[in-house]
Amino acid sequence: MLLVTVRLAPQATLEQAMRRLKLLEKDVDTGYGLVLIDPGEDLYGLRVSEAAARRIDPSAGGGPYADPPIEPYGPPD
Repeated sequence: MLLVTVRLAPQATLEQAMRRLKLLEKDVDTGYGLVLIDPGEDLYGLRVSEAAARRIDPSAGGGPYADPPIEPYGPPD
């Protein structure tokens, strides 16, 4: 999965983002959902499949951006 961004109206929903980016439910990580990244810019992020990221019109959304797993560094305490 990759991260993409989209500008939407305040208090937007995942469904609105999917419509704006022309995505289907199978293209999106619905468990991750829609995350508000920058409230001042109404910028949201969501995770999509690599195939879906390639189909997104650049004028509708930004990215794709890598989404590497976050893991602890070093041995556990």
